[in-house]
Amino acid sequence: MYPEELVQPMKEELTSIGFEQLETTESVETALSKEGTTLVVVNSICGCAAANARPGVRMSLENDKKPTQLTTVFAGVDIEATDAARDKMVPFPPSSPSIALFKDGELVHMIERHHIEGRAAAQIAENLKAAYSEYC
Repeated sequence: MYPEELVQPMKEELTSIGFEQLETTESVETALSKEGTTLVVVNSICGCAAANARPGVRMSLENDKKPTQLTTVFAGVDIEATDAARDKMVPFPPSSPSIALFKDGELVHMIERHHIEGRAAAQIAENLKAAYSEYC
């Protein structure tokens, strides 16, 4: 578990642009039960989250089509919510960071950590924009 004061700025990178911070199993269940598309970012303290994932997600929202709902859980902090979100991402193994797009509660697109490490934020953004164009 990481101290809240350490992770708060990392959380705010997403919550400041409209992401809902999910902290419980119930909040994940509620978010994913809504009609439409839901982006779930499994945020992380690691360098690839800071350099690639969060900036890529922010850039991806500069698109005509985008998810109906933007949500995030923080690995190592929001344990219950992260576990609940990862349960919905099966068959993909748990990884942090990761980014999942759901449509009407069903997983339709997944970006795992190994797709984030070593890739530029712009590449992640383009991957997400393509998914938004298809599913949103």
